[in-house]
Amino acid sequence: MTDSVEDTAGPAGAQSPGNEPATAPEGGYPAARLRLLQDETAIGPDRRAALARITDDWLAGLLARHGTAAGLSGTALVAVGGYGRGELSPRSDLDLLLLHDGRADAGALAALADRLWYPVWDLGLALDHSVRTPAQARKAAREDLKVQLGLLDARHLAGDPDLTATVRTAAYADWRESAPKRLPELHDLCQERAERQGELQYLLEPDLKEARGGLRDATALRAVAASWLADAPRGGLEAARTRLLDARDALHLTTGRATDRLSLQDQDQVATALGMLDADALLRQTYESARTISYAADVTWREVGRVLRARSLKPTLRGLLHGRTAGKGERSPLAEGVVELDGEAVLARTARPERDPVLVLRAAAAAAQAGLPLATHSIRRCATANRPLPVPWPAEAREQLVTLLGAGTHTVPVWEALEAEGIIPRLLPDWERVRCRPQRNPVHTWTVDRHLVETAVRAAALTRRVHRPDLLLVAALLHDIGKGWPGDHSVAGETIARDVAARLGFSARDTTVIATLVRHHLLLIETATRRDLDDPATVGAVAEAVGSTRTLELLHALTEADALATGPAAWSAWRGGLVADLVKRVAARLAGEPDTELRGTGEPTAEQERLAIEARRTGGPVLALHTRAEAPTEADTGPETPAPAQEPVGVELLIAVPDQPGVLPAAAGVLALHRLTVRAADLLLLDPIDEGPVLVLSWRVAAEYGSLPQADRLRADLLRALDGTLDIPARLAERERAYARRSRAVLAPPPRVTVATGSSDTATVIEVRAQDAHGLLHRIGRALEAAGVAVRSAHISTLGANAVDAFYVTGPDGAPLADAAAHEVAAAVERALQ
Repeated sequence: MTDSVEDTAGPAGAQSPGNEPATAPEGGYPAARLRLLQDETAIGPDRRAALARITDDWLAGLLARHGTAAGLSGTALVAVGGYGRGELSPRSDLDLLLLHDGRADAGALAALADRLWYPVWDLGLALDHSVRTPAQARKAAREDLKVQLGLLDARHLAGDPDLTATVRTAAYADWRESAPKRLPELHDLCQERAERQGELQYLLEPDLKEARGGLRDATALRAVAASWLADAPRGGLEAARTRLLDARDALHLTTGRATDRLSLQDQDQVATALGMLDADALLRQTYESARTISYAADVTWREVGRVLRARSLKPTLRGLLHGRTAGKGERSPLAEGVVELDGEAVLARTARPERDPVLVLRAAAAAAQAGLPLATHSIRRCATANRPLPVPWPAEAREQLVTLLGAGTHTVPVWEALEAEGIIPRLLPDWERVRCRPQRNPVHTWTVDRHLVETAVRAAALTRRVHRPDLLLVAALLHDIGKGWPGDHSVAGETIARDVAARLGFSARDTTVIATLVRHHLLLIETATRRDLDDPATVGAVAEAVGSTRTLELLHALTEADALATGPAAWSAWRGGLVADLVKRVAARLAGEPDTELRGTGEPTAEQERLAIEARRTGGPVLALHTRAEAPTEADTGPETPAPAQEPVGVELLIAVPDQPGVLPAAAGVLALHRLTVRAADLLLLDPIDEGPVLVLSWRVAAEYGSLPQADRLRADLLRALDGTLDIPARLAERERAYARRSRAVLAPPPRVTVATGSSDTATVIEVRAQDAHGLLHRIGRALEAAGVAVRSAHISTLGANAVDAFYVTGPDGAPLADAAAHEVAAAVERALQ
């Protein structure tokens, strides 16, 4: 049934009334129709239009002949729905409305209708039909949304044109008047249909019409545009719709049936009919078209929601209005150059994408972390600025990419928006080969590109299990990148991943880890399910391939994320148990490897010693701000490659304070109050000239938005925090309340605090892995102070949106904690972060 009028189908095997035999339909229409469908030069839109024209002529002749013979006037034959748009596929049904002015005899009118409908049935064509006056048609449209939508495409075929014009005029006037109430109903219909039929761009046997991103959605977008409330992005939309119509035409001709489902058994024939290489090429083009329509629908419905909200209406669109907003017309800062406005992340008025190549990634990361859509006009503004990122990427760009990938499910719509506007292929040129690439395997739920993003989404939930969440997330994004190339995708992927990681600015060591993860991302699952784990050679081969316990830890998480993102058949408790058993055995084999990731108290720099002496001399905190720059090493660039210009990566803030209780939480709290994001930090306990210990904190910080605060203001607030006149917890709580309406929507994994047994002989190492947030380090510091331990050194890392911190603590006697006490401290810190 179409979305035009109710279906009043004729009887099976029906014949036309009167003297017309069913075997000899009116005129030469059947022959002309057959010639047209067999003409290989008339394809695509031209054939659909030509088929509509000859059908128009045939039906107009029927009305003229039988209407005149019956002496009827005041009637009109109108095409609605797809036929009304002049688009007839080979097996399309005909949507017809017989209008009359109400003066004709009911019996004569019924006879005329029979003489119109039966010839259509005699040809075996499906027919949706109705007989109404203009007033009845208008009433039916008010009562039935599908009827109303069909009338928006009403086209006059024959008879009295004034009747058709009356209906069309009334249909558009009523639609625009009722749109604020009916658009939510239309959105609900689209959502319900999508839930039933799935997303066309990911289905192995998609329904070209009913699935999300199909022809129904394209028709809905036309209806939204007709309401004058909002309009869809036009870029590529008509071409996408045309490609889906062409595929449906070929499907009708190859199967001989009025079907919209592109079955596996028909795909090769349809691809050949369209002149394509194979079924994969057909599916990829179909997926690209569906993705264009789906993206246009997302943007359009979001705009409808904004317009209705501006009109102070409260539509009941499930999922249309996106979360909490900062209030109508208000701008709430999200990141440097990015604000929330009317439920979207948009560029700030002062943002300059032509001068800030990282801005698009910063905006995307901020949007995903806040659970907001990224405004289309903001993406396009960044895209047209056309200033590429330097290679290798600066540290901030890499961190923002990791933050985007770590946002969980909110990553997906933001990533899709960037991809739709051509940003992703610019950032990652190798992405183009996997974009919309089908996986002709029922185990796989997604196309290759979406599977990569879904794996990153799954990996984001496992970041508390690994020491380097950034490496896990990037490896998840790249693990199947080799599927765009011939041969073993793991082998090809290793080479691509190595190139991409270096492009992103990872060190040579980190690049090797990412490449290893990509190369062996199937190793654990294949070995665990296909090999004898009791054979020492099996464990030895895996240990040799992985090389280190830290890489094994990352590979274990990647294996689980990959399987979960593949589909329900790819992971189970049984498979998970086998993999965990293998990992345990391999970890035991690698147990003798020294752990180089956790550092003890290192040697202080000359600057740190100078500040420590000054702090001891003055008895108060001493601050120093430095701009830091990173230059690539020879290992990163090669001995013959000239190093690019140094790229500032942040500001280093050094703070030296005579040792006293509460220094760490006080300093961390002051930074949070001044909206400074801590990207990395080290805390050392020094004893200059034997005059008493001094804590030296080395922070790499960046302003969340706006400019950096003055060092004098930081020092003044730090003094107040240390003497108790600045209530940091209260101030942080006040800020949280003030910004509650834009609170982060990401459902991050819970924090994990552990004791790194055996990492130090002189201190107990407490590891904290948590979602980065305002005041996180302040809360950790307060929890450690409350536990009565002394922090001898600390090493803070912020990897995207994940904080990975290590604290070297001792008891009051200066010795490492007993095992039970250490675990009590870890549990107390974890409770403080929940």
